[in-house]
Amino acid sequence: MAKALIVVPTYNEHENVGGIAERLLAALPKGEVLFVDDNSPDGTGALLDQMAAKDGRIHVMHRAGKLGLGTAYIEGFHWGLARGYEFLFEMDADGSHDPKYLPTMLGLAETGADVVVGSRYVKGGGTENWGIDRQLLSRGAGLYARTILGISVRDVTAGFICWRRAALEAIDLSTIGSNGYSFQIEMKYRAIKKGLRLVETPIVFVDRRVGQSKMSRAIMVEALVKVWALRFGRR
Repeated sequence: MAKALIVVPTYNEHENVGGIAERLLAALPKGEVLFVDDNSPDGTGALLDQMAAKDGRIHVMHRAGKLGLGTAYIEGFHWGLARGYEFLFEMDADGSHDPKYLPTMLGLAETGADVVVGSRYVKGGGTENWGIDRQLLSRGAGLYARTILGISVRDVTAGFICWRRAALEAIDLSTIGSNGYSFQIEMKYRAIKKGLRLVETPIVFVDRRVGQSKMSRAIMVEALVKVWALRFGRR
């Protein structure tokens, strides 16, 4: 069995999944991919089943509907942990997270990091195809969350991450209370509170070129409100 599993939630990503699966497996040939599809109306799930039938490294989890990013990752992590994977990645299906960074992130996890964050906001990282409003929103949200939670992670909202299985087990996924964008903040915060070693490595985040972004101001605002619940230990 491969020791690394890449968990990729999907919802209406029919145009992206073929290309991203090919790139993921090329970058990490000994890894495997689990797509978690939320009953995409555009037929993404059926396409994923066809892909899995042709390549044993591709796995598919079908869910009843659009149940949220956080629960998709948590179910995917539980699936991977139950099957003995040592390293579990989370990343987007839209190509924003470049698979070329996978070997570096895995290498850092193999050599001592409990959590490896693909970071836009450390030296060498950045974004492409973002307007000034989105840059300000993202950086402002990160500063806000870091200040309230008292943590030093530069890219606290990052969604391209490699976890050691021991780190996920230490966090206890059954106790995670966030589902949307705040899921990323809570996971990092809980890791730090558990004393886990979190390392940031630079990536360049490229905004999607195909399909529609799932990000919205409402999702961001929800995350900013939930930061206070984390600060005071509420789920």
